[in-house]
Formats: sequence, C-alpha cells, structure tokens
Amino acid sequence: MFPLRVPLLAILVSVALCQYYDYDYQPASMLGPSGPNCNQECDCPINFPTAMYCDSRKLKFVPIVPTGIKYLYLQNNQIEEIKAGVFDNVTDVLRWLVLDNNQITNAKVAKGTIDKLTALEKLFFSYNDLTEPVIPPSKSLDELKMMHNKLSKFPSGLLNDKENLTSINLQHNQLTSDAVSGAFKGPKKLLSLDVSHNKLKKLPAGVPSSLEILYADYNDIDSVGAGYLNKLPALQYLRISHNKLVDSGLPAGVFNTTSLVELDLSFNKLQSIPEINEQLEQLYLQANEINKFDLTSFCKFIGPLNYSRLKHLRLDANNITHSSLPPDSSNCLRQASDIMFE
Repeated sequence: MFPLRVPLLAILVSVALCQYYDYDYQPASMLGPSGPNCNQECDCPINFPTAMYCDSRKLKFVPIVPTGIKYLYLQNNQIEEIKAGVFDNVTDVLRWLVLDNNQITNAKVAKGTIDKLTALEKLFFSYNDLTEPVIPPSKSLDELKMMHNKLSKFPSGLLNDKENLTSINLQHNQLTSDAVSGAFKGPKKLLSLDVSHNKLKKLPAGVPSSLEILYADYNDIDSVGAGYLNKLPALQYLRISHNKLVDSGLPAGVFNTTSLVELDLSFNKLQSIPEINEQLEQLYLQANEINKFDLTSFCKFIGPLNYSRLKHLRLDANNITHSSLPPDSSNCLRQASDIMFE
C-alpha cells in the first residue's frame, strides 16, 4: 500500500477520478506544491517527497530521477526510450515504477536502467510494445504487470530469485505454452497468475504449489493434464473459459480437488458436466454443448453429510433445460441458490 496519508475527502475524490488505475495513486495536484529538487517535467509534492509524478505529460523519455524518490509514476505518456543513468540516484531505494500506457520496446530500454533497480517491489509495464519481459534484479519484487504488450517469450530462470513475488499479470500478449514452460518455477510464494488472452494450448507447467488463483481465459487450451491440480493444493480459483476444451481432454476427476472454490469452464466444447469436488461453490459451464445432467458429477453419495456445497451453477446456452434435473438433485444440490438454464 502506498504509504501516504490524505484526508478522507481527498481519497474519495481520487477514487472517483482515477478508478481505472490498478495501483494506489493520488494525483499530484491534490498533494500540494512541488519540491525544489524535482525534475522540471514532473511534480514531487513537498508533503510527500518520496513520490514523483510524471504521468500524462506527453513525455518522450524517462527523466532523470532525483535522490530519495521511492514511487515513480510515468503512465500515460509517449515514452519510447529509457536512457542509461536515469535511475542512478535511486537504484537501491526505488520501490514502485509505473510505466503503463507508453510506447517502450525492449531495444529502447538501455542497460544500466531497470536492470540496476535492486529494491523495486512493483513493476507496472502494461500497454507498451515489449516482446519479452524486462525484469529487475530486486529480490523484493512482489507484483509484476506486463499486460497488453507483444510478449512472445518468457525465458525460464528470469524469476528464479524472486522469492517474494506474489502476483503476475501477463494477459493480452502472444505467449505460447512453449514460451512459458518453466517460466514460473522460481517464485515459491506466487499466489496469482493471469495468462488470459494469449496463445496457450495447455495450462502453464511448473507453476509453484503456493498458487491460489490461475486465470487462463481466451487461449487455445483443449485439455488439462491428469494430476495437474494435484500439484496445486492451494488453488481456489481456476478460469479456463473461452478455450477449446472437449470431454476427451479432461481425465476423470481432474477437477475433483478439495481446494477449488470457483471453476469457470464456460464457452468451451464440453458435452458433459465434469466431476467436481463437493467443496466447490461456483461452477460456470454456460455456452458449451452439454446434453445431459449427471448427478454423480456433483455427488458420488448423498446423505446427511454427503452433499454438494455448490451455490451457483450456470448451464445456460447448452442443450439441457430445468426438466433435465434428476429427482434427487435437491438433496445433492441442497445449497444451490442459483441454477441457471436460460
């Protein structure tokens, strides 16, 4: 959390003005006049001297960052180049670097810039023109966002020493399954991985067992390997919607894992309901080709303690209707408050 304190009214106004940002951000105009050591193109509020605001200034390159800056906002510019030396004053203190919505390519990121940032905690590099990730040497990195780039490869080993990395967002790129093979083995504390809107043909291999959230919507995935989820005992949220999943690509019981809370398999080509664990609470199967309702997919046995904890089930845009429900479905799905067929 950005360590600034502003009045409640300022916070509410800020949220209203900047709700589209996915990082904590207070407009410089709301934080007072700029300090004397700030780069002339930017603002460094006197009340918050560790932040430098260079966002939305039509900048073509990253300005030199003065000593003491920990939070650097450069989003919404026309930056094409990061020249050597711009971070020399803050290599061991800069914690946040926001470069979203610019025009940066790998060729224009000079050596001696991001590769010298040893204290960086958050790197936001979305909506640029990167073809491969730019990773700082910092072992403190906990959040990495490179959405909406042109990433086509993610070499293994880049994250090997990122023991504090908990969140990776890579959606809307051009990554294939081979390109990310082994890419995520390093971060042993990784909690969230989003690889939606890429070109994966299978779920990413080698992800750490700590993972709780895996989003892989809008890819070309047609199968899930047997035992894949057994290697992810903490996984709670799995989304594989808008892919090419078919029944033959799902081994028996592949989703029958006690940790899952939400499973999204919508907009695929499934003809039957896959077996799930009784602990699952949310199941999305809309827009498939399902033509039968097999109660054993939800309950192997039905009794006082044996029933599905499913609360929401979507089956709309399939080949079944409410009349397809078996007579004993109310006992099995006794907690389901919403079963949607239309």
